[in-house]
Amino acid sequence: MFQKFELKNGLPVILVPKKESQSVAVFLIYKVGSRFEKEKKHFGLSHFIEHLMFKGTKKRPTTLDISKELDSIGADFNAYTSKDHTAYHIKANAENLDLACDILSDMLNNSLFEAKEIAKEKGVVIEEIKMYEDQPIQYAEILCEENLFKGSDLEHNIAGTIEAIKNTSRNDLLNYLNSYYAPQNAVLVVVGKINKNIKKILHKYFSRQGFGKKFSNSNIMPFALKQKEPRIVLNYKKTNQAHLALGFPAYSYFHPDLYAFYLLAIILGGNMSSRLFIEVREKQGLCYYIRAQADVYEDTGDLMIRSGLDITKLDKALQIIFKNLKEIKEKGITTEELAKAKKFVKGRLTLQLEELNDVADFYGREFILAKRILTPEQKIGKIMAVTKKQVNKVAREIFRKEKLNLVLISPFKDKKQILKYIKI
Repeated sequence: MFQKFELKNGLPVILVPKKESQSVAVFLIYKVGSRFEKEKKHFGLSHFIEHLMFKGTKKRPTTLDISKELDSIGADFNAYTSKDHTAYHIKANAENLDLACDILSDMLNNSLFEAKEIAKEKGVVIEEIKMYEDQPIQYAEILCEENLFKGSDLEHNIAGTIEAIKNTSRNDLLNYLNSYYAPQNAVLVVVGKINKNIKKILHKYFSRQGFGKKFSNSNIMPFALKQKEPRIVLNYKKTNQAHLALGFPAYSYFHPDLYAFYLLAIILGGNMSSRLFIEVREKQGLCYYIRAQADVYEDTGDLMIRSGLDITKLDKALQIIFKNLKEIKEKGITTEELAKAKKFVKGRLTLQLEELNDVADFYGREFILAKRILTPEQKIGKIMAVTKKQVNKVAREIFRKEKLNLVLISPFKDKKQILKYIKI
């Protein structure tokens, strides 16, 4: 079970004891990401700030000062930025909890954001953006989300744009920090071997205000679906594979059929016995990877199919993919498929939550994004309660031609050649 309380500055805390563990993971998650970047000049700021948090504080002036101290205790430390949240985390031997909290709170309250470090890190982030654009597997997904969420803040690339990063000033960064990095806009999660003095330690290090002095709220602009016909983007690149990302708008965290949606994605392409994996890869040998994933946000979501396909047999691959979508929409899933998908989710979630970082991430996202905390056991219970009728209903609602968004990174330039296979 977990325990929840609040520090005097308004920061919510979730404690998840794991008696069998000898280590502890400390996660601080802020409700800010690329979808909160309202102006073009801010595109990529959430991600850029994440990078800069490791570049020195008043107490630890350089990156090396931070990393040396963490390396001296064998700690695992990192951060990530998504569309709707940013997380910073340290995992260490439980006896080093005090130091882990000291360093994490120091980074997030006292980072210097020195001009010379900002200038250097601009080059790093710009190269990261270029790297994604040079990797069709990842770039197809980025383009598909831009297309799928066109006209909303969800279309923003997490890494930002090269132009925006080049033009970012120190004042831009500090203003953004003060707008979002507030205790009331975050959650602190501690998982593992919980020290009996844990509350005293957390109050000592995390009760300060830090940034966030201009914070009012972090409301999003809800996504409004306006798409009325299929959208196809052909991104020309001389490649040996055609990299496909096929997306449909779907459900939010709060949709009553959310768990049926998760199961649909698994049955379609979530594992090595899924329909698309068997039909496209195993039976026909048309790709190395093909998968379907369910992405969920506060106001919407998407189901995306991604694959790297044999260029010489692209037509055959597209026929099989759309044939499977049509079949699952019109004929539904089988009882056996549903039972297997449920067991798969239960098994994967159980394995995932053996890792402290994953447990902390799970509880943190539940609280800050879904606005409630379901334990893993409660989530499994909801998955197990899903019926075949629910999954079939979800397939009919999601797989609609007018909602389709297809991105293809390949040597092909003729949209008409692709349009003829879209039959769902």
